[in-house]
Amino acid sequence: MIKKDFLKAIASKTDISMAKVEQILDAVFETITKLLSKGDEIAFTDFGKFKVVKHAARKGRNPQTGEALKIQARKVVKFVVGKKLKETVGRK
Repeated sequence: MIKKDFLKAIASKTDISMAKVEQILDAVFETITKLLSKGDEIAFTDFGKFKVVKHAARKGRNPQTGEALKIQARKVVKFVVGKKLKETVGRK
């Protein structure tokens, strides 16, 4: 599903225009991005939690040449699935 289809699905379940739904969704993504960039966690009960995880610097190898590399420390976003979402998706 692409963003346009997602917006249509939300608009069809509400009395909100697609343009307004897009504006709201963009504001949600912008807010999540801003909070994560500050290191905050965002938790949605039963859905899941977004958090920032630090990966330490480490040594690696180029698989083609075998040359040793230094992989720099970095931060990545991690999503932890909530119980209700896990149960719903996991049903057969």
